[in-house]
Amino acid sequence: MNIIYNVKGLGDVAIVQIDPTYEGKVTVTKKGDVVLLHGESKLVGLNIFNASEYVTLEEGVNEATEADGEAIDRAMERAGFDERLQIDLSPKFVVGYVEEKEKHPDADKLNVCRVNVGGETLQIVCGAANVDAGQKVVVAKVGAVMPSGLVIKDAKLRGVPSSGMICSAKELAIESEQKEGILVLEEDRTVGEAFFE
Repeated sequence: MNIIYNVKGLGDVAIVQIDPTYEGKVTVTKKGDVVLLHGESKLVGLNIFNASEYVTLEEGVNEATEADGEAIDRAMERAGFDERLQIDLSPKFVVGYVEEKEKHPDADKLNVCRVNVGGETLQIVCGAANVDAGQKVVVAKVGAVMPSGLVIKDAKLRGVPSSGMICSAKELAIESEQKEGILVLEEDRTVGEAFFE
């Protein structure tokens, strides 16, 4: 769950993205300082006005903590909503291990990779020339928000499903000696652990 806080641009408003990949119809309900955004069968986001009265946030995109979730629940309760958050606090940028790499059946410059991210193995289509089996890499899982603002979603690339993104240092907005292609990590990193501490 991400919380966007832009005081200069929006004022004292927290924009809470519970499901940033949702693209369907949204129903809006406002009570007090809280606006709930419901998708077809679930809460997909909410806005909190006078946010600094409820939760302490840094300017920009904040990855929600358990304390943030509790503060948001209190704001919802104070506004008169009975609903409470069901949030996924698992890290969205994790260390992955490329188990397999195959050429994409319909694109010369794409590869289809099977990437172990700890509790699951994802199929990710990757266009980096330096990706290979046996590497530890940074994976942005579905729901991750890249520094550029891009939200990672399940997709099909040239007809092949892809669930996540193998990242370069540039895409992660970090300094690295690896200037081209994906960021290949040291062997001592643990598969499934959060990349950003």
